[in-house]
This record gives sequence, C-alpha cells and structure tokens, in this order.
Amino acid sequence: MWAVDQLDVRPDQRFLEIGCGHGVAVSLVCARRGRVLAIDRSRKMVDAARTRNAAHVEAGRAEFRVAELAAADLGDARFDTVFAIHVPVLLRGDPGRELAVIRAHLAPGGRFVQPFQPLDPAETAATAERLSAGLAAAGFRVTDVRTADLGSGRVGCVAAVVA
Repeated sequence: MWAVDQLDVRPDQRFLEIGCGHGVAVSLVCARRGRVLAIDRSRKMVDAARTRNAAHVEAGRAEFRVAELAAADLGDARFDTVFAIHVPVLLRGDPGRELAVIRAHLAPGGRFVQPFQPLDPAETAATAERLSAGLAAAGFRVTDVRTADLGSGRVGCVAAVVA
C-alpha cells in the first residue's frame, strides 16, 4: 500500500494511527515490525480492525481504542510517527485541536504523515497545499510533499515535523 510506504517503517518504531478503519494499515505496519496504537471514533471499525489484527494484538504490536482524536486519552505516550490516511477531520475546516494533540504526542524528531486521495484527481496539488498551510499554521514544518498516480487514482502525502 502506497500510503504505508510513505511512513518509512523501521523495526520497533511507535506509530499512532488516527482513523484506523478496518485496520489494513495496522496490518502492514506490524508486518514491518512497527508497533501501533490505532484509534477510531467508530466502535464497529475498531472491532473489525482488532479482529483483523488479532495476532498482532496478541504479540503486543497493535493496540486499538475507540476515541476521537481531540478527546483521546493518550497519557504521556510519544510516537515516532503519527499518521492519518485520508481522515476527513484533518482534511477540512480547522483541525487546530487535533493538530495540537498530534504535536503533543510526537517524540522528539517524530513525524506526522498524512496520505490522502481526493475524489477529484485534479484536486491533489491543491489539497497538498491546503494541508501544508494548515500544518504550518499549527506549528509544524512540512518536510515532504509527494504525489503519485496509482491504479486507483492520483494520491498525495504531506509529511511534517514540529517546527
């Protein structure tokens, strides 16, 4: 999966996935020996993701919680990479509260990575620009913007670190 390739997973890195859905990305990160805490606001999605990744949960590589990012109780956890694959709350409006949570839970030198796929492929560059501007306004420094043409359409990814 192109989106997970953008994470540059290394063994034993700690990841926070926002909006895990069915847990496909968790499976791919854990297969590369990463460790993931995945949250989603839908209990149905968390249950499906936990079932899909039962072996990774049993091995201590994956953990799932039902939570909205802005209200998630992450304690003092720090992550090497926080990622959100096409999560609407981060793609529209003012995600200031959510970005503050992300910023607070990145380990020193950690990255926030946001892969996305607009419904209209012509919007890929504009979406990357909008995400980059929003991240800069929230105290991040964009380090990489990538786009690609896949069989499913045009995709993009913005990566940033705390400024």
